[in-house]
Amino acid sequence: MSAATQPKTVTLAHFTASGAELPLLRMSTAGSVDDGKSSLIGRLLFDTKTVLEDHLDDVKKSKVNRATRGIDLSLLTDGLRAEREQGITIDVAYRYFSTAHRKFIVADTPGHEQYTRNMATGASTSDLAVILIDARKGFLAQSRRHAFISWLLGVRTLVFAINKMDLVGFSRQIFEQIREQSNTLLSLLDGVHVHFVPVSALDGDNVVIKSERMPWYDGPPLLDILETARPSIDVAALPLRFPVQTVIRPDPDFRGFAGQLASGHLRLGDEVTALPGGQKSRVARIVTFDGDLEEAFAPMSVTLVLEDERDIARGDMLVATSKVACQAQTVEATVVWMSEEPLVAGRSYLIQQGPRVVSARVSRILHRWDLERLETRVASSLSLNEIGVLEIEAAEPLLFDPYRENRATGGFIVVHRISNLTLGAGLIERESENISECGPLSPEERLCLRGHSGAWVDLSKVQECADALERALLNVHLHVVRTEQPELRRLGLIVLTFGLHEGTPDVVVDGNDLRGAIEAIRAKTTLDTLHAFGEGEGI
Repeated sequence: MSAATQPKTVTLAHFTASGAELPLLRMSTAGSVDDGKSSLIGRLLFDTKTVLEDHLDDVKKSKVNRATRGIDLSLLTDGLRAEREQGITIDVAYRYFSTAHRKFIVADTPGHEQYTRNMATGASTSDLAVILIDARKGFLAQSRRHAFISWLLGVRTLVFAINKMDLVGFSRQIFEQIREQSNTLLSLLDGVHVHFVPVSALDGDNVVIKSERMPWYDGPPLLDILETARPSIDVAALPLRFPVQTVIRPDPDFRGFAGQLASGHLRLGDEVTALPGGQKSRVARIVTFDGDLEEAFAPMSVTLVLEDERDIARGDMLVATSKVACQAQTVEATVVWMSEEPLVAGRSYLIQQGPRVVSARVSRILHRWDLERLETRVASSLSLNEIGVLEIEAAEPLLFDPYRENRATGGFIVVHRISNLTLGAGLIERESENISECGPLSPEERLCLRGHSGAWVDLSKVQECADALERALLNVHLHVVRTEQPELRRLGLIVLTFGLHEGTPDVVVDGNDLRGAIEAIRAKTTLDTLHAFGEGEGI
């Protein structure tokens, strides 16, 4: 039997856990298309004896088999029909396995650029990322992109698995060349711990046990690195952060605040502060379904009863009085944009942090990351899968810790105000230090504020279309108001009037062609068509 087909054997005791609770490591795979991410996870599951027999039988009987020999282990994670038919990963697939030393949750993420948002979802909860690199192709732009996004999302341990070493003759020279290609990227990633492992996911070389076909590699196999990797920061050791999800009041004698500890721990009698109000009290009871507790720690879900009556509602946060969270209405944040509809400066969105939802707008885009060259670029918008640093102004205070200090309270999602679709994921960096200039707003500033200039729309001939037109304009993010004061267009509003007025309307709607009316209104609400009378009126 050749060395390439010899079965890899590991003692069963290596994968038999003791009765003690094992530490958990959350990890994700990333990399370019066809670098072997699913095959590597399949090999890990197979060689660690954690694949159920019926699941393995289904894979063996599958009509799809792209492996050059043996079974196609990528099918252990690629479960969608489209994934198996195309031989790619589309959605994030989570798999679980354990050894005698550690439990693992693995997120198998897609490699195609169009599915970068799915990759970011898998990396956002990971402690470690395995970046697959095809030894034949070297360090590609997508490899850099995924490594950079993983780092942005707080992953501080990166393992670069140089896969398909069997197709390059297990060349040490190629392995070293790829390591050198990564130097520019790694110089930008502060605080990251890096490992490089040459592997063959197809044959299992250096995946679970050390390969005899690469004697020049003196490091441990991949599984050893995963078992000994330093876990992420213990959330229970961070300052107390308890977002209130709901207020429980079954009778006049009980008032409890239910939620999940995002970080930290607390005991009976601990002093806490409620944000944003700043009210202080002490913990009188820690209530759970199984009875009261003397202490609780993240990520437990509990109900807290305070010694004093306090006005606390859903979305507020209880924090340790000795170290309160930040409060700010204007913050700088890094955003991964996940919508085909671009992010535009001046547009309003909803910001959701756990149970807290506030209205906010993007006041400006500070820069966009060029992930091809790993440089920042000036930008006025963000397209699908692009990453930028924004200044966000919220209508109410945001309660947060910088994302690098606390992932649970520093992250948020951007939500569409009308459809409630998730548009992006954000990481709060700091409170913004930008101080607005004094003086009247210019037409250009109003354009940035609203995202468009104003327009006067005459509906006197088709008043029955007002409701449909107003909703249609709102759906394309235009600020619209019904009033008989057409001069309000100078404030950047789309003014719908029904009576007769002096002056010339920007758009006169005289039929039921709503699409044509909307296009005409949008054409009148750009920077080139700002009203000349604006400057004369001091705006």
